[in-house]
Order: sequence, then structure tokens, then C-alpha cells
Amino acid sequence: MKKLKNKAKTTHSTISNIFYMLKVMFKISPVLVVGEIIQHIFSTLPGRLVSVIGLKFIIDEVEKGGDSSKMVLGIVLMVAVIVFGEVSTSVFFELFVHREREKLDYGIQSMFYKKAASLDLQKYDDPEYYADFILSIENSSNSIRYVVSMVKGYIGEIVSFLTIAGVIFSIDPISLLIVLGFVVAFIPMGRYTGNLQLKRREQITEKHRKGDYFARVFYLPDYAGEIRTNGIFPLLRKRFNESADEVVNTQKRFAGKLDKLFFIQDFSIQAIGFVLVLGIYIGYKTIVTGEMSMGDFVATFNGATLIGGSILYLTVYSVRGFTEQSKMIEKCRSFLSEKEKIKDGGHIAECNEPQVISLNNVSFSYEGNENDSLNGVSLEIKPYEKVALVGYNGAGKTTLTNLLLRLYDVKAGEIKIGDRDIRDETVESHRNRFAAVFQDFQIFSASVGENVALSKNFDEQRVLKALEDAGFDKELPDGVNTVLLREFDDNGMMLSGGEQQKIAIARAFYKKCPYVILDEPSANLDPVSEYELNHAMMTKAEDKTVVFISHRLSTTKNADRIFMMENGRIIESGTHDELMALGGKYAEMFNMQAEKYNA
Repeated sequence: MKKLKNKAKTTHSTISNIFYMLKVMFKISPVLVVGEIIQHIFSTLPGRLVSVIGLKFIIDEVEKGGDSSKMVLGIVLMVAVIVFGEVSTSVFFELFVHREREKLDYGIQSMFYKKAASLDLQKYDDPEYYADFILSIENSSNSIRYVVSMVKGYIGEIVSFLTIAGVIFSIDPISLLIVLGFVVAFIPMGRYTGNLQLKRREQITEKHRKGDYFARVFYLPDYAGEIRTNGIFPLLRKRFNESADEVVNTQKRFAGKLDKLFFIQDFSIQAIGFVLVLGIYIGYKTIVTGEMSMGDFVATFNGATLIGGSILYLTVYSVRGFTEQSKMIEKCRSFLSEKEKIKDGGHIAECNEPQVISLNNVSFSYEGNENDSLNGVSLEIKPYEKVALVGYNGAGKTTLTNLLLRLYDVKAGEIKIGDRDIRDETVESHRNRFAAVFQDFQIFSASVGENVALSKNFDEQRVLKALEDAGFDKELPDGVNTVLLREFDDNGMMLSGGEQQKIAIARAFYKKCPYVILDEPSANLDPVSEYELNHAMMTKAEDKTVVFISHRLSTTKNADRIFMMENGRIIESGTHDELMALGGKYAEMFNMQAEKYNA
């Protein structure tokens, strides 16, 4: 098999990705986006202003021997400003944030689930795309919250920087130049440190992914039986310990270098830049020349620390965070903008009496496969026929039914229902003509009626009739309203594999449509139930065309016609008696199975 070809993906800039996500978030909850930004400014700026302007005011008043009542009033105002910021933040959180965050999470998830429901089945065959698809859905909520946090932090730091810088500039412009000079000089080192942290996180994430796999194996019920009945546990534990060691060793490799860089950066800016150079300068201006008051000294020094933090955040930390998050947004954006290959035709298919189904020289191959899964298949299925597709694994049976349902489109040839190519129909109207029961069917945590009708609205009598036709005879405490599974209801009914399959088969009897496709309908049934299902399909579905796949040839004996497939081709066709008389592959396969039953 060739490797799947990677599509050329459009890579957007970090700014473009951030604005894209903000636009999506604003569309769902403008209150949250705008409110969080305003709330962040209210919660941070007052405290910073108090530490600069407020302290300057108090110290200057003390130094001048000012009126104590004026100082008390100033302190009260400062406290009031801080309390107002805290209270407004708390009120905003209680009234809006919790509610709006839930609204935003559900809104984003709804977008992803809607897109996932429309994805071409072919996308699941691309492991790279599928991995990005899962990663996008699982991390979309975290990405949103991180982006909101980063954006409000970024805007808050801009407001803080401009405000504090204005205060320092009004006191002494040269002090502001000293602060900016030292911080800007160390921006390249900060970026290098940020990139190194990003590299560490990427490597750690990769190591964690390996460890998470082994961790899941230990607690998921799918693996419980295997782990308890064989000797695999020591191997799994060894692999898990190895992955944990890899994480620790990766942390060690980066820790020493990052610690040194942080020390050099902080020591150079804080100790040398602010304490030594700026301290000497404003000390000289305060003590020697008297051009600055003690209040100016404290305000300038405190403001320098705040400005330094703001600039580093704006130029290093936020850039690192935005760059990292942009990669995840790019995956989400790519997923949401993916175009479907299975396109609507211009005609709405009629869902009434069955018509002739014809395949004319149909070929198909899955992306990345060198050989065709179907190669020049031609056949005709008459209205109301009960047709069986048989053959060994990989013969092309399921592929053929997937093409009938337009889960994939043919590579060559055509499929017609009546005199119209199925690609000329809208996808929804075409698929509505079919009831399909897949080999890997699913039972949902919902009522029996909803599981059969696959809708919240259902006809109770039709559901009961469909269950009867499918051979489902288990007593239902609440009738068709009996809840299945215990995902959301502790009293939900649990079913055996065979009972679940009968529920799935009942869907085919319930749906009003002219065509039924059954992929291994009797796989989990006992011989008696298998016989009853086979009989029901031949009699109670007499108003439908039925195409079913089966590996147990005892279920195909009464089919109107049987198509024997091998290597993507139809090598034999006819009734059971005709194929047995032919003495070919079908007869060989049937006799081999009969020997096993008779042994």
C-alpha cells in the first residue's frame, strides 16, 4: 500500500488564526468576548495604578506634611477603586461568565459535530486527517478558553503599558527610556527562551501521547479481559514506565538550559537594569538634584517593574502562547473548512416503489491502495429481488454496498436506479431510499422506540411490528419507551449481542423505503434466530428490494439471486441450486461450511 498523499494545506498566519477564532467566538457569545476583556482590565489596572500613582500621592503628601484627612480620603479612594474592580469582576463572573462559557463550548462543539456528520467516509481512511480531526474536536474547548485568556491578557497589558508609561513619562522621560532600553535589549533572549519552552512542550506532548495509550489500556473495559487472562500486563507496565522515564529525561534535558536563561534574563533586567542603572539614576535625581520627589522615585521604580512585565508579555510570552495555539486553531480551521467530495446532484430522488438497480462497469479503489477494490463490476438487481453478496474477506462486498449508498463515489463506471445515475440525486434524498444495517451497528443510549426509528418522533405500533418482524421478543418494562443502556439512566436495560442486532435489524423493517442493505445481518444470532431472520427477510420485506452480505451461506439459500465475489469481481451468479450445480467457488465454500456443521 502506498502512503496516502498529503494534501497541500493552506497555512494561515498566527494573527489570522487568532482573529478567525475570535470571530467564531464573537458570533456565538459576543457578551463573553467583550465582557472578559473589559473585566480583565477592571481587575488588573486599578491595582497597578494604585501601586504607582496612589503610593506617589501618599508619599508626596507625607513628605510635604500634608493634611491627614486628605491622605485618608486618598487611601479610601484607592481602596474603593480596587474593591470596585474586584466586585465588578465577581458580579460579571456570576451573572455572565459561567453561563456564557457553557454556551460558547456547546456552540463550538455543535459546529464540529455538524461538520463531522457531513464528512465523507473517505476522510476516515486518511490516518493523518483522522488524527487531526480527533485532536480538533477533543481540544476545541480548551483552545477557545486559552485564546480568550490570551487575548484579554494581551489587551489588558497594552492598556496597562500605555497608562503606566504615560505616568512615568510625565514624571521623567529619561526614566522611561532606560526601562524600555533594557527590556527591549533582552527581547531576543526572551524569544529564544519562549521557543525553547515551546520545543520542550512539543516533545513532552509526544512522549505523553505514548504514555496515555498505555494508561488507557489499563482502565478501558475493552482491554480488561485480555489483561486479566494472559501475561501481557508486565509488558504493558514496562512500556508505560519507559514512556514515563522519557518524559522525565526530556524535562531534565531542557531544565538546566531554561533555568540559566531565566536567571540571566531576570537578573539582567531586574537587578542590573532596574535596581542598579534605573535606581542610581532616579536616586541621583531624587537625593542629589532634588528634581524628583520620593513619591516620584517610588512611582517610577514600581512603574518600571510593571512596564517590564507588560513588554515581556506582549513581545515574548503572549507571542509564544499565540504561536502554539495557532497550530491548534489551524487544525480546527482546516477541519471546519474541508469540502465534501460527495456532492449533491440537482434532482430529488423519489422514495416510493423500488426500481431496477444497475451497476455498469464499476471500478473503485480506496485512497492509497494500489489495487482496485472493485474492478469492472456489472450487475442488475430487479425490483423486489432478495440478492445476496457472498465471498471471502476482501472480495469487495461491503465496498459495493458503500457505493450503492454513496458513502463513496465510483472511480469509473456508473450506478443507476431506474434510468438516473445516483450522482444526479441529492445525497440526502438518495440515502433516504435505503435502510442500512451495518456490520458494526450501534445501539444508542435512548429509548427502544428511538433506537428503532432513529428519531425522537416515532410510531409506537410500527416500532412494535418492526421488533416482531426482527424476532425481538424480550420483555420491555416500559414498552417502546424502555431506555436502553446505562449511560444516562442507572435503570437502563442491557441487551445481549443478539438482542442488540435484532434492534438494529428492526430499523430496516421500520423505515418506509424501497431498498434494504444488510451487512452480516445474522452475525450475532443463534441458528434458530438466523433462520427466522432469513425467513422474515424473504416474506415480511416482500415490498422491498433487499441486498444482504453474509459469510454464512445457509442464510443465502432462499435468495432470489446470489453474486459470488472474488478480488473485486463477480465470478459467479445465480440461485443457490444453480450455483451448487455449477460446482464452482460458491459450491466449494458452501460445502466447506456444511462440513463444519455436520462434523
